[in-house]
Amino acid sequence: MAKPKNFALIGAAGYIAPRHLKAIKETNNNLVAALDPFDSVGIMDSYFPEADFFTEFERFDRHLDKLKRKGEKIDYVSICSPNYLHDAHIRFALRHGAHAICEKPLVLNPWNVDALSEIEKETGKKIFNILQLRLHPSIIKLKEQVEKEQSNVTHDIDLTYITSRGHWYHRSWKGEEEKSGGIATNIGIHFFDMLTWVFGKVLESKKDTYTHDKASGILKLEKANVKWFLSINSEDLPGNIKKEGQRTFRSITVDGKQIEFSAGFTDLHTESYKQILLGNGFGCNEAKQSIEIVSKLR
Repeated sequence: MAKPKNFALIGAAGYIAPRHLKAIKETNNNLVAALDPFDSVGIMDSYFPEADFFTEFERFDRHLDKLKRKGEKIDYVSICSPNYLHDAHIRFALRHGAHAICEKPLVLNPWNVDALSEIEKETGKKIFNILQLRLHPSIIKLKEQVEKEQSNVTHDIDLTYITSRGHWYHRSWKGEEEKSGGIATNIGIHFFDMLTWVFGKVLESKKDTYTHDKASGILKLEKANVKWFLSINSEDLPGNIKKEGQRTFRSITVDGKQIEFSAGFTDLHTESYKQILLGNGFGCNEAKQSIEIVSKLR
């Protein structure tokens, strides 16, 4: 059995951090240290109660440096911080001699991807982006079907994703476009990644709506015409979903046929970590096209 890897985690108090904590635990690795300016991180007790925790970046940095000098260097840094900080935290990880595992979006602008690729070459360390929909069985099956088709086949795709958010959202960094990248970046980027992974490169992109709480448009890909709608406004939920008391609606149809991928949607981080640890993770090149799409939408 492989020796456990040492992990550090940035953004331990965030929404997505528990999935990373769970993934580190379930892949039999060890969280050594975590950082977040907010100290609401009791979730760590469920996974790594012995991990050191810091609310100040400088002390976290010093601690990792001390570990390295003692021969206990960090192998991976998991990054769950706000979107606009990803770039800096990835650089921090690589310069500490660790690989980076970063939540989506990897960065906010496509030119940042090119700069990070240069730092990979300089340091010899890798950057991995969590693109978990590429690992979903239903999406893998769809990609296999599309690859078997003749090259002139074009599909009609309808994507709707409504995930209600309260007033807090607009008061947080997520509501500031320069920090989150806006709604298409914050809640849509993994769908754009999945669509281009399955149906090919972007030929044309048009936006119809683009506000603080919703966005819509048309995406023409090599093998599909995509009509998409994203929203965090509960008023956009279908009536039957509202009646059931649900606050999220997720739908993708291909030529009128529903693709079912709700089940297992939240359990793919561990699989992502398994693939990264095997050397099969998704890097800068894989992340770039979806970042280009949302950057142009802004």
